[in-house]
Amino acid sequence: MTLAIALGMSALVVSSAYGDSTTTTTLGDATSTTTLPTTTTTLKQGPVAPLTGLPDPLGVTKHRAALTIKIDNTPEAMPQYGIEDADVVYEEIVEGGITRLAAIFNSQLPTQVGPVRSVRKTDREIVFPIRGIFAFSGGAEYAVRSIMTAPVKLFDEANSGAAMFRDAARYPPHNLFANAALLMKMDAHPSAPRALFTYSSPNTKTPGPHVKSFVVGFANGFATSYVWNTEKKSWDRSIYDEPDVSANGVRISPKNVIVMTVQYPGGVGVLGSYAQLIGSGPVEIFSGGTLQRGTWSRHDLRQATVYKSSSGGVINLKPGQTWVELLDVSDHVSVTLAN
Repeated sequence: MTLAIALGMSALVVSSAYGDSTTTTTLGDATSTTTLPTTTTTLKQGPVAPLTGLPDPLGVTKHRAALTIKIDNTPEAMPQYGIEDADVVYEEIVEGGITRLAAIFNSQLPTQVGPVRSVRKTDREIVFPIRGIFAFSGGAEYAVRSIMTAPVKLFDEANSGAAMFRDAARYPPHNLFANAALLMKMDAHPSAPRALFTYSSPNTKTPGPHVKSFVVGFANGFATSYVWNTEKKSWDRSIYDEPDVSANGVRISPKNVIVMTVQYPGGVGVLGSYAQLIGSGPVEIFSGGTLQRGTWSRHDLRQATVYKSSSGGVINLKPGQTWVELLDVSDHVSVTLAN
């Protein structure tokens, strides 16, 4: 079922325009038309971006919604566009055991993101607390009906105009891309997303053993590995036994990686299954070069997930991009500690 059909059953129609810029606005380390500082003595001295914890002295993110875009993660999709500019990226398992990405943009708005792919039931659980915009290529009827119950504005190729386009250099279905800047303009009444995580000062040492590398054990050849980069103080990501480098030549290297162990009701990789993000389970958080083990919990769709250490305290992240790996209970994480 396409969105155009689905919207016939819902009042989720969006028009009007927001903002003037069609170019990327950048917070943090990247370069753009507006360059904002990447460090500060304390995060309490001024506004911060809600989904990264980075300084936002101009308050740009307070006037934008969260924009979630579904992205292909198969070998045929590589290299991907725009991943390096996302504030948060969720990696989820879909049918057949392959993985897909739900990339959330708020601080930066790249003009090419993708390849864009279809919605899954997991996406409803991801976007519910942050609301905003959800962009996708379509999907099975059950998945479209699911995302229609979330408090988001929906866009696919049928109703997004120039904000989605096909790249003739690639073959379908791996050739649909989104312009995040144009999609953001389509939200007539944007509301800033709530924070998904809590952050420590960039210079605060994180507790836990120091980690050299770790592997998130997604099955069927979709395992991802991360290696601590001591210079950038981030986790260099690899997939398919190759460095994960975007189409713009940027190595994907998030500041934080959260591995949530979750249930996939009906069986992992089974059609119609999804990551159950209401409840609780084990979590492993890699941040600041260390590993903190604890528990994730979430009791309501409208709430953000809470991450607590084994001692019961909330686990703080480093400001910057965060990846959340939704790993099935049957898989595991392999960790290599630093010497």
